[in-house]
Amino acid sequence: MKIIDVICAPGKTGFFFDDQKAIKGNAKAEGAFYEGEPRTPGFTSVRQAGEAISIIFVLENGAWTHGDCAAVQYSGAAGRDPLFLAETFIPLIEKEIAPLYIGKEITTFREMADRVDKKIEATTGKPYHTAIRYGVTQACLDAVAKCQGLLMAEVIAEEYGTNLSDRIIPIFTQSGDDRFLNADKMIMKGADVLPHALFNHVETKTGSDGGKIKEYIAWLRDRIIKLRPHKSYHPVIHIDVYGTLSTVFNNNIEAIARYIGELEEIAQPFNLRVEGPVDMGQKEAQIKALQSLRIEMDKKGVNAEIVADEWCNSLQDIIDFSENKAGHMIQIKTPDLGGINNSIEAVIYCKKQGMSAYLGGTCNETSRSAEVCAHIAMATSPDQCLAKPGMGVDEGYMIVYNEMSRILAFRMHYNLSDRTYFI
Repeated sequence: MKIIDVICAPGKTGFFFDDQKAIKGNAKAEGAFYEGEPRTPGFTSVRQAGEAISIIFVLENGAWTHGDCAAVQYSGAAGRDPLFLAETFIPLIEKEIAPLYIGKEITTFREMADRVDKKIEATTGKPYHTAIRYGVTQACLDAVAKCQGLLMAEVIAEEYGTNLSDRIIPIFTQSGDDRFLNADKMIMKGADVLPHALFNHVETKTGSDGGKIKEYIAWLRDRIIKLRPHKSYHPVIHIDVYGTLSTVFNNNIEAIARYIGELEEIAQPFNLRVEGPVDMGQKEAQIKALQSLRIEMDKKGVNAEIVADEWCNSLQDIIDFSENKAGHMIQIKTPDLGGINNSIEAVIYCKKQGMSAYLGGTCNETSRSAEVCAHIAMATSPDQCLAKPGMGVDEGYMIVYNEMSRILAFRMHYNLSDRTYFI
């Protein structure tokens, strides 16, 4: 079957583009806005509406498939591609990407993904923007699935030699700045991992000595125990500190390890993960710091886990962080990796290296990209996957949970084993 047309539709994401450099500086929150001047190229304000582009493949049998191009909330930060605006990139997609697929046969997902993901843009000499590769490869996966009469997760399992999960992958919910009310929603829904909590500013959120995080974890621990829907509910507490411990402890690895140990004690009886404990400003230094922090935590008998995020953007970055044991868990921030083929390979690689895999992403995605990532999760079995898009908890959790539940229900209804496909 052939693709006979490619259509681009401008869209909105589930959150915003935020200028991380400005927020870490002097930008002040003003309602949903931030006051202050942007510091990252491309931004016209510190916070602005998130944008997406839907890529629609029209098939010769009249069916259509689609994926959404989207970029992370903190675009342009920590080595990422620049701000992704629909008006800027639709003409490029129509001129240079569409011809890669129009009139061409639907083959395998891996071959179709490589057409865009491995292609070098003529004007820049670099790969196409990660958001373009992200959305186009989603449409490719959907096209192969519809052509073969399979679920997208089944296509992945078949092409990458994995076994589909027989359970819903643990879902990590994120609260945004509303870390108290949204935590209640997470507890009510029985989220497996919570709450993210967005500790991205030292004075107002982390605390100049880290005290505000300690207070919050103590509150959250007690809140879970008081309100959990059943006695067996035992979530993981996972907070993202956006490298602010670098500032609080002046990059003293021993002091940061000791502090995380103190957080771990407060979080008990729940396990603790700390994402982005440091931000060293570039990749090699980040790897060394997280590697050293893991070693120091082991020396002190600290069982909490640290999660690599900043400066770990591409598949090669994930390989490098994993090989150096830079952390305990790697966030695979799906839009940052470009084609979803890279996210699939990243999960598989982390697991082979004995690193925990977190199939993440960003609040600044769409319902479509979240659904496709749910199929990746079910096909590759990461340790956790992100509820997305948005920061409101209910919507993102619903989208990811329900898509995984549909996959399980479909396969159970037809009594499908891992290698018996419904065609």
